[in-house]
Amino acid sequence: QVRLVESGGGLVQPGGSPRLSCAASGSIFSRYVMGWYRQAPAKQRELVAAITSGGSTNYADSVKGRFTISRDNGKKTVYLEMNSLKPENTAVYYCNARTMVEIDYWGQGTQVTVSS
Repeated sequence: QVRLVESGGGLVQPGGSPRLSCAASGSIFSRYVMGWYRQAPAKQRELVAAITSGGSTNYADSVKGRFTISRDNGKKTVYLEMNSLKPENTAVYYCNARTMVEIDYWGQGTQVTVSS
């Protein structure tokens, strides 16, 4: 069982640069593929960014160059640094852990609202 706890969301002004964190339980965190997904109102959940155990990253086209995913295996934490936020980035952001046997675990989500 893996427990994921997100933090760092809230109300952000357009152009802001918040950082989301996701703290994970589990003794083999370093082997998980970690990802950030988001779900905007009336839309499907979509992948924002993912990072493998080896540090390879993958980003949605809409966030390339603005968002950065990283991980600290010692702290069992994955981060999402977001820059130049736009109102259309408003969504609930979810942390995901995929185990070696491809079981997915999800956090409870953190709301990010981009508004002036």
